[in-house]
Amino acid sequence: MQEVFLQNYDPAGNIWLSAAAAALPIGVFLLCLTVFKLKGYVAAFLTVAASLAVAIIFYKMPAVTAFMSFAYGFFYGLWPIAWIILCAIFLYKLSVKSGYFETLKASITAISPDCRIQVILIAFSFGSFLEGAIGFGAPVAICAALLMGLGLKPLSAAGLSMIANTAGAAFGAVGIPVTALSGTVNVDAQLISTMTARMLPPITFTLPFLLVFLVSGFRGVLGVLPHVVTAAASYTIAQYATAKFLGPELVNIIAAIVSIVMLWAALRIWKIKDVFRVSGQSEAKEGVSLSAKDAFKAWLPFILIIAAIVVWNSSGFKSLVDFATFKFEVANLHNLTASNSPISQGVQAISAVYTWDALKATGTAILLAAILTTLILKINPKIAVASAKEAAKEMAFPIVTIGFIVAYAYVAKYSGQAATMGLALSSTGNAFGFFSPVIGWLGVFLTGSVTSANLLFGTLQQVTANQLSVPDVIFMAANTVGGVVGKIISPQSIAVACAAVGMAGRESEVLKFTLKYSLLFIVLASFITWAVIHLFPQLVPVVTNFRP
Repeated sequence: MQEVFLQNYDPAGNIWLSAAAAALPIGVFLLCLTVFKLKGYVAAFLTVAASLAVAIIFYKMPAVTAFMSFAYGFFYGLWPIAWIILCAIFLYKLSVKSGYFETLKASITAISPDCRIQVILIAFSFGSFLEGAIGFGAPVAICAALLMGLGLKPLSAAGLSMIANTAGAAFGAVGIPVTALSGTVNVDAQLISTMTARMLPPITFTLPFLLVFLVSGFRGVLGVLPHVVTAAASYTIAQYATAKFLGPELVNIIAAIVSIVMLWAALRIWKIKDVFRVSGQSEAKEGVSLSAKDAFKAWLPFILIIAAIVVWNSSGFKSLVDFATFKFEVANLHNLTASNSPISQGVQAISAVYTWDALKATGTAILLAAILTTLILKINPKIAVASAKEAAKEMAFPIVTIGFIVAYAYVAKYSGQAATMGLALSSTGNAFGFFSPVIGWLGVFLTGSVTSANLLFGTLQQVTANQLSVPDVIFMAANTVGGVVGKIISPQSIAVACAAVGMAGRESEVLKFTLKYSLLFIVLASFITWAVIHLFPQLVPVVTNFRP
């Protein structure tokens, strides 16, 4: 019978030396991406390999236990995380290849000829909609190309799309940043979702004002002030309400649709006296009109996503399909590692149960939406097959990368590496409230993904919170909010934006454009986190542990 591995949080005899060893894999990740310019999946593999080495050599974790924690994390990365991503990209490809996506874009740009309104509609609202539907860089690329097509200069189009992406990045594609974090730290996704939505408003509400200011200056903002207020307020309120009552999956999609509808209504109530156009903006598209039938067909795939996920999240449906949920105790890992003081009160065995929920998974809901879209819109089956193949091909390496990153998070969790770093950071005391969002900010700067940053540092944030007697959901949300503003300066996101507007090789110009706003927002995020802890603790939702 295998002996239980008891975690030792200070193998070096000095917590900061032990923390330095525990942080070695993160250092490997940083070097691989920034110095050696390696592909994401290679960097992620070397990171988890370094973590395994630290676990086995430095923490004296049995090799078989360490490798099983790697396998557990990797397969969790494949299901349910990668399954959601794959199905979401498939639905998007289906919309593009069938031609309906062009109609959807036209329905947005035809709402108003005013450039200020179009920037809000495209970069802020539609960009958030795309982030909720597909994520992973596509919103920045699509919105930057659209803005340039409307007459904006390439640098402005790329920079505005990057800044606007802040609105939806926290909840990403179908809530992946939050749901992935939830599974890693065993905290209910809706609690993290609610806390995140309570910390985001000062940032989210500011964005439409900033976007219009960057396009037309202060006087330009005053010229469409009721419209900007309407877009900002409707989005922020819908974002909070959806996160609190429906969970993270539909936040971006519903908030985006609400803001688009409310902005359209505001344009009917408050007519714009002086239509603002940038130099070179075309007037040819002003008269574009779409039938209600065509617009409905274009939006149908995403309407079906909303309907499917609402049904999937209902307790009645979950009970109905519970027969297709299978749980497996991970051999050589389940209850064979144990935490101890000060991480837990005495020795406590750590469970490792892998869950495969074939029908309950959110990805399955998205797949159903894609199938119904194909049937209702009578899309050629060949187009559906081609869309599926293209989605699988494009997402192959990103999926492997996510698998390795989740595997690292699990090795760090079960070996005690994350706990060591958390114990070291907790020694900073109350000041950590300011540092917590910065960790997420740096994580997204490195990885380009809020999901990846949450998986890398979620357990670290949780352990630190527990040591400081702070509700862990605050630091998890802080990691997410910090990650959101780190996205503005992420080299990966900048590269995508530059490629979309023909600025490849000029990434430094876009970074210069966005850096000051990222710094401004991370200071704001740090202050928000500190304020929630010390001034407004009533904002923290009731925390309960989540057991998948």
